[in-house]
Amino acid sequence: MNHRKLRAGETAGTYRITDTVTEAELLIIAKSFARRRLSRGRKITQPALAFEYLQILLQEVEHEVFCAVFLDSQHRVISFEELFRGTIDSASVYPREVVKQALACNAAAVILVHNHPPGDPAPSDADRRITQRLKEALGLVEIRIIDHIVVGSEGCRSFAELGYL
Repeated sequence: MNHRKLRAGETAGTYRITDTVTEAELLIIAKSFARRRLSRGRKITQPALAFEYLQILLQEVEHEVFCAVFLDSQHRVISFEELFRGTIDSASVYPREVVKQALACNAAAVILVHNHPPGDPAPSDADRRITQRLKEALGLVEIRIIDHIVVGSEGCRSFAELGYL
């Protein structure tokens, strides 16, 4: 799907649809824009700004995935990567591998992200435990966790906003 069916609108950041577009095409376009918003060099000043993009990318995934947005010292995106893939209700997360990838990216900070395929984004006790383990492991190499965002079809929950970090 290309974006030839879209034309720039009169206001910055708006678009007009120039032809009939199916729901599937709209989802492809939305995912393309979401990936662009999480691409290298984009600054994330507040994790909440990333919620919408992360929800578009992860809410329909039928299995749990654990991802990370690796950031530089100015909170600009270095990369957005899927690190672990699980089953319909869990994913094994290995702190060593997260630290290894963060160091490989030369990250100064990270936003952790995972989805809950059933839809409820409320963090579980297991989510809180792994976040604490990751915070300790990443802290040893001076990489800060800015947030851990849980994505569900019912919305997103932020560990930072909930006071868990």
